[in-house]
Amino acid sequence: MRQILAGTMASRGMTLGRARLVQPSRYLVDTRPLTEEEIPSELERLHTALETARQELRELRGKLHGALAREVNEFIDAHSLLLDDAELLRGLDEMITIGRYRAGASLKKQRDRLAGVFSAMDDPYLRSRMEDVDQVIGRVISALQRQTSVEERKLAARVGEILVADTIAPADMAHLAGNGLLGVITSSGSAYSHSAILARSLNLPMLVGTRDALSTIHDDDLILLDTERGEAVVHPTAQDLARYRAWQREAAQEGRRLASLANAPTRTRDGVDVRLLANAESPGDVALARARGADGVGLYRTEFLFLRHKGLPSEDEQFIAYRDVVLGMGGAQVTIRTLDLGADKADAAGLVIRGEENPALGVRGVRLSLRHPAVFTTQIRAILRAACYGPVRVLVPMVTQPDELIAVRTLFKLARLELKRENIDLPEKLPLGAMVEVPAAAINVRALLEHSDFLAIGTNDLAQYVLAADRGNDALENIYNPLQPALLRLLSHVISAGRRAGKPVSLCGEIGGDENFTALLLALGLCEFSMHPSRILHVRDRLATLDHAKLRSFAPRLLRARTHEEAEALLAAITGNSCATS
Repeated sequence: MRQILAGTMASRGMTLGRARLVQPSRYLVDTRPLTEEEIPSELERLHTALETARQELRELRGKLHGALAREVNEFIDAHSLLLDDAELLRGLDEMITIGRYRAGASLKKQRDRLAGVFSAMDDPYLRSRMEDVDQVIGRVISALQRQTSVEERKLAARVGEILVADTIAPADMAHLAGNGLLGVITSSGSAYSHSAILARSLNLPMLVGTRDALSTIHDDDLILLDTERGEAVVHPTAQDLARYRAWQREAAQEGRRLASLANAPTRTRDGVDVRLLANAESPGDVALARARGADGVGLYRTEFLFLRHKGLPSEDEQFIAYRDVVLGMGGAQVTIRTLDLGADKADAAGLVIRGEENPALGVRGVRLSLRHPAVFTTQIRAILRAACYGPVRVLVPMVTQPDELIAVRTLFKLARLELKRENIDLPEKLPLGAMVEVPAAAINVRALLEHSDFLAIGTNDLAQYVLAADRGNDALENIYNPLQPALLRLLSHVISAGRRAGKPVSLCGEIGGDENFTALLLALGLCEFSMHPSRILHVRDRLATLDHAKLRSFAPRLLRARTHEEAEALLAAITGNSCATS
């Protein structure tokens, strides 16, 4: 029977496919007995999880200082001893090898056995130590189930399927998309989450906040996913399928029309030139940017080289990657962003501090780079070498205060001296810019401009910090909105400060590639947009319909708006279009 499930569009598009469900498995324990062949791999899974738990405790110890460290280290020591307890480990191994229990089931059984021992003790203090056992076993099970979660999602990667899940991590989505995934439906999540942003980059239709998806949809159900209507149609009818075929024809026709704009100038209706740059992280992105007529790369994400690497990439590995981007753009300017690890991006080399209580406000971006000067210097040397092959500028992420830019400039000067002594060719000048994504940087932007050659506004994080709203939290969608007056005024302040200082200001956040917000950004004075290369033609097409002078004259009224609803209504009145998430 046909059913319609409502959700929020996170990535536009329409697709037809079979459902593949991934049920939440956070607290599930697999009780199936092992076969003889499975025993070695299950032992390996267990010991990997145990080592992960030990590493987490070591990192927790490294974070603590002073009186807090003295107070808490006793418990960390107790937990560490439990993880290395010979009897516990031997018991777990025997349950797997002799009892044929899977790792999760053996951990639970050991926990239950120890609970019986502790509960029989007369001393109330000793009985309370069961809490330590629960915490340790819980930590190992959590590590074990993180492995299981990834494995299950890999199993879901079959051609022609639409993933239905509670949520999906960006890394998992990228893996699945490469294996034929057609679309994504999640019961939670936000249109501004990292996964949603990636889905838009991949042109993968995605619907979030589809509350009853997991309880209503079954494996292999036929689904018509129509994100522009904000719905998933389960068991679509002949009429639904006819609508899908009509959409396919229209999409193909629109694609051919947009393709004709690849070599067209980027200009508003009243003749104002606008620079469209590409956000890139792979050779494919660079090739697409060239094909779509990008004016350059406005943001090259270097951290993806670190995320894909088991250890730290060498200077030569980084140099080759950066050089190839520069050569790939054929003389157009390339903006290389220095390492932006931290928060939700953890590397395999161990640079990122694990277990931070609030990683979004922790050691990330330039903070992490300055914490590891040797690693940072290796990257700087690679960038300097690559800059000999074409115009390059360097963007520093997560800048909060001028001291950080000064420190980065110092490291660049020292690296330049080293390379000169090695007789390596260097560019005469390398512009250094600050990424404005911290409210303090936006408010104090004039001080940053004294030490930077250009600015790039990262609206994804800036909005999150200004509004104190997690962009991945679907319960806060009414707050996390690019049209919030406080955010508009801050954007205007940064753009105006850059213009007065005679220094370029670009915007590389998600709204830069959303043509629904193109008029807004023009009104605020922005003339340099950076976006995923797949969005360049859409934004170029939209710009050609807009009158720059009219929008700029409208800016004062827009900046006086008191609510995001009022700002949206004002913008719709002048452009004839409302702003909505793409």
